[in-house]
Amino acid sequence: MSWIQALLVGILYYLSDAPWFFGEGYYVLQRPVVAGFLTGLVMGRPVEGAVIGATINLIYLGHLNVGGSMPSDMAIAGYIGTALALATNVSTEVALAIAVPLGLFGTIWWVGKMTIDSFFVHWADSFAAKGDEKGVMLMNWLPSAVMMLVFKVIVALVILMAGVPLMETFLAAVEGTNVINAFSVVGGLLPALGIGLNLRAILKMDTLPFLLIGFLLVAYFNLSIVGVALFGLAFAAVYLIYNNKEEDVGYDG
Repeated sequence: MSWIQALLVGILYYLSDAPWFFGEGYYVLQRPVVAGFLTGLVMGRPVEGAVIGATINLIYLGHLNVGGSMPSDMAIAGYIGTALALATNVSTEVALAIAVPLGLFGTIWWVGKMTIDSFFVHWADSFAAKGDEKGVMLMNWLPSAVMMLVFKVIVALVILMAGVPLMETFLAAVEGTNVINAFSVVGGLLPALGIGLNLRAILKMDTLPFLLIGFLLVAYFNLSIVGVALFGLAFAAVYLIYNNKEEDVGYDG
């Protein structure tokens, strides 16, 4: 893996959490399925990257950030996990086993970032005391954005440039043993965890019929996933419109 590729992956990893594009980094670029495709483009293997990213995404179907806490960094799992998998040519299941510890490592970076960001709040307070509105505005985004750019790119460069040779050495050492099979088994089980967490939200009386409809469309009408997704989009729109009308009727003014 070249330095240029590692640098580009690091920049993409930064953009996934950066305050640009009206927050699209969090809602789009941070998702492993998008991360896998973009990383695959950087490494000249977009299809394989998208497959690995989409599989990693299954683990994070129930992923929620609540109150500033982060259970796992799915962006680092998507970008760096996919890059390591493509660079070492491991299977998708082994890529999943790599992605999970990377995501947990990302929480260390997240807590560190939030801790350092707390200092910038005091800088903003000092500008506010002087009545400097521009200073307050800059302190709300500039220092944290620069720090995030530097740290995320450095993290990506260090992990990728040091991690690829280490992984290749490790894979060569365990070749012919059951270690890789164990990674494959664990990796194969991990998506079930994400699906299970997602089912906890779906298996409710308001949403269970939609799950059943999706199953019936696939089982009895042989629709593709794209077709089922389009039906789901239409049903979701009808559901939202119907609920909004009920709220309007019940409003007393």
